[in-house]
Amino acid sequence: MPLFYQQDINETTKLGIWNIKESEAFFLSAVPLQREITHPHKRLQHLAGRFLLRQLFPDFPYDLIRIADTRKPFLQNEAYHFSISHCGDFAAAIVSSTHRVGIDVENSTPKMDRIRDKFLNPSEKILIDNTIDLLSPDHPFNFDQWLLLTLFWSAKESVFKWYGDGGIDFSEQIIFTGIDSLNPGTIQCRFSKKNQVFLNVDYRIFNNLSMSFLVHNYTE
Repeated sequence: MPLFYQQDINETTKLGIWNIKESEAFFLSAVPLQREITHPHKRLQHLAGRFLLRQLFPDFPYDLIRIADTRKPFLQNEAYHFSISHCGDFAAAIVSSTHRVGIDVENSTPKMDRIRDKFLNPSEKILIDNTIDLLSPDHPFNFDQWLLLTLFWSAKESVFKWYGDGGIDFSEQIIFTGIDSLNPGTIQCRFSKKNQVFLNVDYRIFNNLSMSFLVHNYTE
């Protein structure tokens, strides 16, 4: 079975990445399709993400999943906090019984250069330039010019999903202040909505695939 990556973050929090190789019938034998999805591959991604939840916690209650107005899936009783992401032939999920969580997985793509002004502020562009200047010659970011930009987008998506209530300006309310360029690594973040909070967004790089995730409780 193609469990591409799994990590037990602590006793109550786990994440995983599934490399989708199975048919839709395989997932439907275990996972209910709770909403209409017409595009075949998007439907497959959706099912794989839900399937992964129970691979992480076997008692995860599929049938209790609800969708908020912001399109965030959740459990009304909050027995688990969870987040799901899809990209190409990969689905990622993070589940915790104690903490709010967010996860995102992305394939490196040149489109990030076209939209960088929409999600980065000037200080973050300087941070990216300074990070590249300090990298060792064999660092993955040096072999894919779009990878670091894609990672920053992914990390902001993780914060957005972690917050869960929408209405976030990526360039003004999610500000990256530092990055540990090791893999695994961490991006330091200042998040401002009603309150200002400082966060660490962890990440992993798998060739041209980046995964970022956040585990942190937040009180407004």
